[in-house]
Amino acid sequence: MTDAPVLVPATGPDTSGRSQWWDVWDQFKTHKGALFGAAVFLFIVLAVTLGPLVWTLEPTFIDIRARNSGPTLVHPFGTDQLGRDILARMMAGGQVSIAVGLTAMLISVLLGTLIGVTSGYFRRLDNVLMGLTNLFLALPLLPLLLVMVMLFRETLARSFGPEMGTFILIVSAIGVTSWMQTARIVRGEVLALKEREFVLAARSIGTPPRRMILRHVLPNVLSPIMVSATLGIATAIITESALSFLGLGFPPDFPTWGRLLFDAVDYLQQYPERVFWPGLAISLTVLSVNYIGDGLRDALDPRIRGR
Repeated sequence: MTDAPVLVPATGPDTSGRSQWWDVWDQFKTHKGALFGAAVFLFIVLAVTLGPLVWTLEPTFIDIRARNSGPTLVHPFGTDQLGRDILARMMAGGQVSIAVGLTAMLISVLLGTLIGVTSGYFRRLDNVLMGLTNLFLALPLLPLLLVMVMLFRETLARSFGPEMGTFILIVSAIGVTSWMQTARIVRGEVLALKEREFVLAARSIGTPPRRMILRHVLPNVLSPIMVSATLGIATAIITESALSFLGLGFPPDFPTWGRLLFDAVDYLQQYPERVFWPGLAISLTVLSVNYIGDGLRDALDPRIRGR
């Protein structure tokens, strides 16, 4: 008798140890706009952080003889009315603007997540917290920011210095006034999760609320939080630029993209390129972050992942 041939089943790629984040990355890669936005944002971040190591000219160095000059080999972006190099000031201003955007986004996301999860999970606190959220949504944000700047600017400047005090004030003001959308989104997700089978099963075996929130609720609302975080960066950068453009942001000798726009308005007709460079930087940063948020929204949504 001859032995029967042994059939070996065909094996595909081993995905037993594959993380869910690999699926998110695979979906994110299919969004061309998100990839382009991520590349542009990464380029801007690298340019403003590593650029000063290559272009060593100080942003506050004044050369009166070279003031109001156009693009040259010595000053590729030209100089301002005091002879300061605009390229160096663009890189220094980008560091401040991106730092403000990231820090204010963290504050707003933390506040929004805390209020949204608490309001959605604990029914007795829902009316109070949502009433507070609706109150903040009804307030005119720009006048509120202006009032906060006028009230606390001098106090923080005396305590932490003019630059650090203004940074703390701007970041805190933007973060405190931009958490409401995140709170409402997270609350809606938590309300839906409370009726899911795995939450009801965990509650039936006596899981305490703190463990329930940390182990079951927060991981499942991570995707809208991350999308809100990316969009919050763009909002914070635009708000800081608006405050600096109104002259209520950082000191005149501390460049930001909004401050560069404010300084260039008086010379718009004679030297329009001074408005072009900071405006282009703000537009590209905000547009790239919005595309990243759009791609993350599609990649983190399990209902459309894989389409």
